[in-house]
Amino acid sequence: MNKYTKREKALLVLVDGTVFEGLAIGKKGKAFGELCFNTSMTGYQEVYTDPSYCGQILVATTSHIGNYGVCDAEVESNHVQIEGLVCNKFTIETYSRPLANNSLQNLFVNEGIVGISDIDTRSLVRHIREKGAMNAVISSDEFDIEKLKQELSQVPSMEGLELSSKVSTKEAYYYGDETANYRVAVIDLGVKKNILRCLAERGAYLKVFPMGASANEILSWQPDGIMISNGPGDPATMPEVVETIKQLINSSIPVFGICLGHQVIAIANGLTTYKMHNGHRGVNHPVKNLETGLCEITSQNHGFVVGKEEIINNPDIEITHIHLNDDTVAGIRMKSKKVFSVQYHPESSAGPNDSRYLFDQFIENIKSSVQVEN
Repeated sequence: MNKYTKREKALLVLVDGTVFEGLAIGKKGKAFGELCFNTSMTGYQEVYTDPSYCGQILVATTSHIGNYGVCDAEVESNHVQIEGLVCNKFTIETYSRPLANNSLQNLFVNEGIVGISDIDTRSLVRHIREKGAMNAVISSDEFDIEKLKQELSQVPSMEGLELSSKVSTKEAYYYGDETANYRVAVIDLGVKKNILRCLAERGAYLKVFPMGASANEILSWQPDGIMISNGPGDPATMPEVVETIKQLINSSIPVFGICLGHQVIAIANGLTTYKMHNGHRGVNHPVKNLETGLCEITSQNHGFVVGKEEIINNPDIEITHIHLNDDTVAGIRMKSKKVFSVQYHPESSAGPNDSRYLFDQFIENIKSSVQVEN
């Protein structure tokens, strides 16, 4: 029987002094990070293993977490990436799905993830929506609130924080069929595994490069296309990566950016990003494709966004997608080159498949570019 069957006490303390008391889940200890919420109803394992969540404590808005266990095939990286979890009801020992091979509780214990359940998550989310995303601490081994506040005051803000270096691969590696039609270089800022799968399924052989790889190193592999991945942290803290992206864009090789990749492409084109009040996190965000007029339901996870007014004043950048909830920029493209990017996750893991066509669009750009060269 799991030692948390007796449900020990835990505290959630926000940097503004708000305190919630609940029950401990996962590993006993403390977890610090930016507190944010995700509105997904399913796909928690894919969400928790998304490298873009590095540095964040996640609040689940759905009522029940852990009820269908975990499955080794449903991970987006090699380990759980969230700093901690906050939820309403958490299934400790039992789970319903035959495909599952472990409980979420065991996964959290094995990977050292601290969490808290049995709190009023509706009240918490309403608080964050009003006050904005903020730092917090979950503790199941220290209950002196003043001491926790003191420790929390030492945690840096997400704004100005570079985190991709924590999750990017340290060495380049290959993915897919070496005899595939096209070669795609992937710059790993925190890449999700399903992005690699989506490219490989479309006839691409991939070489995944660390975030610090130089443009010369990437171009020496002679890729037909370049993918700039998602990842965590503030895009404004990555000048070396931005300079590399500038050089890659100038090579005229087709480029596709997702999430953080979208943001660094924007910065490479002279645009700026800013931190959002809450960010977008969930698998039910509506986005309008301005080129087709159609709406997509999308998977999103970001706390920074590209400024809209600067794009309007940039003659070489066009807005291709808009988030329908708040009219923020969800996609751009360069008019002079085969370079485009989106602020959401077309690999849809977790999430709907509405936006998978963007991978097809990228491959078509590669095909047309290769034909011109030949």
